[in-house]
Amino acid sequence: MNALIPTWIGGDLVAVDKLEAHQRGLRHKAVSVFVMAGEDLLIQRRALGKYHTPGLWANTCCTHPHWGEEPLACAHRRLSEELGISGLTLTHRDQVEYRADVGGGLTEHEVVDMFMCRLPARCALSPNPEEVMDTRWISLNALNAAIRMHPTRYTPWLRIYMAEHAAQIFA
Repeated sequence: MNALIPTWIGGDLVAVDKLEAHQRGLRHKAVSVFVMAGEDLLIQRRALGKYHTPGLWANTCCTHPHWGEEPLACAHRRLSEELGISGLTLTHRDQVEYRADVGGGLTEHEVVDMFMCRLPARCALSPNPEEVMDTRWISLNALNAAIRMHPTRYTPWLRIYMAEHAAQIFA
C-alpha cells in the first residue's frame, strides 16, 4: 500500500503516501472506470482485505495514479490488476471532485478522472482475489434501486457518482 500518490498540499502538487492522504483527508488525484455491456454496468465487490470499505460494492474499477502516472495509463493498469481486463478503449468522461468519510478515521478527498467503455457484450473477467471478492453486471436502474434500498452495501463514492454525476458518466 505504500504508493506515493499526487496530492495537493498548500496549493502544490506533491507525492504523499496513499494511506497518509486518506488519514489526513488531503485532496488527491484518483481514477474511476465504468465498463458497460449493453445496458449493464460491471461493478465489483471490494475484497475483505482492503484497508477501507472492504466488502462494499464499487464501480468497475477505482484507484489512485502513482506519482508521475497519467490517468489513462492508471485506468488501464488497474483494470488489468483488479479484473484481468486489457485492451479496452477508454473514453475520458469528466473530472469531478468529492469528499467522503470511508470509515476507520479515513477520508477520501478526491479529484477523479472518470473513464467509460461501452462493449457490445460482456467481457471475460479474471478478478484478483486480493482486490475483488465478487463482480456483477447490473442495469443502471437496478443499481440505483439497490443503492436506495441498501445504501451501506455500496461505497460512498459509487453512491455519489450515481446521485450526482451519472449524466456526465453515462451520457
